[in-house]
Amino acid sequence: MKSTLEKIASFIVVIILPALVIYLTVHFGLKRNEPEEIKIALKSETTAQVDHSEFEILKQKFVNPKDVTAACLSCHNKRDDELMKSTHWLWEREAEIPGRGKVKIGKMNIHNNFCTGAQGNNGSCMRCHIGYGWEDKSFDFNDPTNIDCLVCHDKTDTYFKQKGMAGWPATEATATKEFPVPDYNYVAANVGYPDRDNCGVCHFYGGGGNNVKHGDLEEALFHTNRKVDVHMGEDGPNMVCVDCHEAPNHNIKGRSYTVGADNTNRLHCYECHTETPHNDYILDYHNNKIACQTCHIPVYAKVNATTLYWDWSAAGKRDPNGNPIKEYDADHNYSYLSIKGHFVFDNMVQPEYYWFNGTVNHFLRDDTIKQTPVQINSLFGDYADPNAKIWPVKVHRGRQAYDPVYNQLLSVKLFAHNKGEGAFWEDLEWEEAIRQGMEYNERPWSGEYDFIDTEVYWPLNHMVSVKEETLSCKDCHIREKGRLENLNDFYLPGRDYNKLLDYSGFAIIIFSLLGVIVHAILRIF
Repeated sequence: MKSTLEKIASFIVVIILPALVIYLTVHFGLKRNEPEEIKIALKSETTAQVDHSEFEILKQKFVNPKDVTAACLSCHNKRDDELMKSTHWLWEREAEIPGRGKVKIGKMNIHNNFCTGAQGNNGSCMRCHIGYGWEDKSFDFNDPTNIDCLVCHDKTDTYFKQKGMAGWPATEATATKEFPVPDYNYVAANVGYPDRDNCGVCHFYGGGGNNVKHGDLEEALFHTNRKVDVHMGEDGPNMVCVDCHEAPNHNIKGRSYTVGADNTNRLHCYECHTETPHNDYILDYHNNKIACQTCHIPVYAKVNATTLYWDWSAAGKRDPNGNPIKEYDADHNYSYLSIKGHFVFDNMVQPEYYWFNGTVNHFLRDDTIKQTPVQINSLFGDYADPNAKIWPVKVHRGRQAYDPVYNQLLSVKLFAHNKGEGAFWEDLEWEEAIRQGMEYNERPWSGEYDFIDTEVYWPLNHMVSVKEETLSCKDCHIREKGRLENLNDFYLPGRDYNKLLDYSGFAIIIFSLLGVIVHAILRIF
């Protein structure tokens, strides 16, 4: 028989020591530690090393902005070659779409369910082109003086392109209090890296107003705090767009999935944060199938509301006096405009979640409708795809004009300077607006039109929350009303129930415990 001391030693070795190892492993091995501080050289903290006001060529009196561009290129030679190959200039790029091969895609040839499409609405849409005067098909993409250097590099916050002028700034004849003639000499002498003011003037207001498109890019980000965006908060890193969206040779890194198709030139969180940023095995393991954005962007449109629905079929109504109508919701967002139709806005919106592998399909201008709602873009990926992860997405839904005979979405002329020129925003007449839009885009039209449901998918990347407000385990691993309740192509612990699997798990646990106990008793006695 073993002595009492031997029994105690056996008990410690067999029971106490393994229990202690398990406890220490769980408590310290899986404990979430503070990630290391990331140090990067911010463009917002970079001071220009060149005083442009000292250059003789910039002391001449500038009246035409194209002369400013010529002066810029006299020193920054070959920059025009870089820019004229960029998507910001061409508004299209060649991309590989799975199942379709290589296609040219961009604002040149795709629809959207915001303002329907850029081509034919040049005076309005081309305000956000980095050139001067893209008014029609005669625009010369090979003329370097058509490049607008100042719109991206102005540091005075006084240079703006005028509304409805196809990318031109105000002139003496068109100037208003809101858009005065720029002081070109002053602006040219004060240029530098683009900041949020330069990028935001287009990317925050695209689609016809603040936060209409993205939902996570809006004017609140000009001056914000960490609660709204942990990267751009002025009480935090105070990062500007080009800190992430670097632009070697004017090729800006990153692209919108509504005009991009392949998984190239993208931005990834791990470029700064690594692929194991949490110092926690369980959390970092989630990165295999869950995008960082899924947990770190629990809501979007944190300050100002974004559009979730836009119904063009309701557009065109007038009041009893024949005037256009404007109506607002309780938060003073547009709920109806005669020139645009019915809207639904909301803020603090919970994203929808989809599998996404970084590649996108697009409904191109001459594609035939095969399903409804028409997916103007759609995200590729599923659980079985090794490159796919769960992403948070803003889905913008709407109704827009289509040809029920040819079964295609229609191009619509929306913008004109004057009434009587056929533009819908001026005349509120669908038939003529469609005829001119289709004619400009050189597309056949049956003469009939109706309206059809459409969807556009915007994966979210901005308005990253502070760590205290990220998703917790129970947001997804819960039986009902979890964040991922609509993704049913995989087994999610805590949400999904399988009697055989659960009972098998219980049995394994019980028999394992019994085995440990029996083994311990045998070892002791």
